[in-house]
Amino acid sequence: MIVADAWKGRRYAVLGLARSGAATVRALAAAGASVIGWDESSASASALWEQLAADRVESGELAAFEQKNWLLARDLTGFEAMVVSPGVPLNRHPVAEQAARYDVPIIGDIELFAQARAGLPPHKVDGITGTNGKTTPTALVHHILVTAGVPTLMGGNIGLPILAQQPLPEGGVYVLELSSYQIDLTQTLDCDVAVLLNITPDHLDRYNGIEEYAASKARLFAMQSPEHEAIVGIGDEYSARIAHGLSARAEHLTKIAPGVCMDQRAWPALQGPHNAQNALAAIAVARARGVDEAMITRGLATFTGLPHRMEHVATVNGVAYVDDSKATNPESAAPALAAFPRVHWIVGGKPKGDDLDACAPAFGHVARAYTIGEAGPRFAELLASHMPVEEAGTLAAAVASAAAHAKPGETVLLSPACASFDQFRDYEERGRAFRDAVGGLA
Repeated sequence: MIVADAWKGRRYAVLGLARSGAATVRALAAAGASVIGWDESSASASALWEQLAADRVESGELAAFEQKNWLLARDLTGFEAMVVSPGVPLNRHPVAEQAARYDVPIIGDIELFAQARAGLPPHKVDGITGTNGKTTPTALVHHILVTAGVPTLMGGNIGLPILAQQPLPEGGVYVLELSSYQIDLTQTLDCDVAVLLNITPDHLDRYNGIEEYAASKARLFAMQSPEHEAIVGIGDEYSARIAHGLSARAEHLTKIAPGVCMDQRAWPALQGPHNAQNALAAIAVARARGVDEAMITRGLATFTGLPHRMEHVATVNGVAYVDDSKATNPESAAPALAAFPRVHWIVGGKPKGDDLDACAPAFGHVARAYTIGEAGPRFAELLASHMPVEEAGTLAAAVASAAAHAKPGETVLLSPACASFDQFRDYEERGRAFRDAVGGLA
């Protein structure tokens, strides 16, 4: 795991004991810090306590507290920081007031990683953010670096929690996918390359409007040394503004414009205009890392994509079935619609908004739509004047009906433009349910 000598003998409170929280507790305890931990799920807290005891990890004051308001009554005098899960909504969670009362900073595990960097073998950090599609370019950069023989690992919003991973050898590159929530909890992460792909309205329940949300993304560059590389997609108003504000960086700023024509035929997992931008961003990062063009080309051609992100699941009776369950808002569903000429579109779930305007330019690609979940009736109403629509209700019913209507050469696409929480635990479970339903068609 990644630890820092600076944590030794200091006191930390950790809120949220799931994957990243558990890794944080382990790393702090291993470094000799005194830790208290709390989770709204007493089962999570108890499980971590038992694991640490079994591993004989000395954890200071860590305990599995079941009282819901225990942390809010805790005297935090003398604590170095409160480390919270990115999922904790600080704009409405009482823990923010509690930390302020004792003048204790609130940070996340990415900030702890930033503090640990000085003790790691010489390395580089590439940070990638954006409202939509940041996972694919993060994985693509990682893949290109692996192809080129560069020691590298992924962390942040993807893969294992960063503190749970083994430090890279000298010359290694840490590739971090960073959500706005993670950036909010970070103060000193100086990325050698920082990438902003796009900004569209999302997560506005956590921010006082899109301007504040965009400012959160911009902090990734504010933490950078000015001689480090900034790469910004300028296809939306807010990202373009941020790029303009970085103009003084001159040759250390790369802008990626929308609509660039590229021959993507040799990149099977990188189809569609959105993946052209992903490829351009990854190419720019790889060049900044000194990767030669032959290795970049090989990496693009051999990249296999990621589960639930325009993932080809099967072809049945000449019809392709594509799982894009990760498309949890209209902006991220739109590129998938545009990537296929004739689509049977499965759409719906727990809506993040009241419209599908971002998808409208690709409506001409849709042969028929099948709405599911909480958003089903509203989406059927919105789409009825543009295409044939069926209120399928459930994902299994939508797959069965789409299979009955689709013709050879067409695509059945799960790209829900919604969160999954009305019918599934998460987008991954929804994607697996789609795969299972397709598997039952033979």
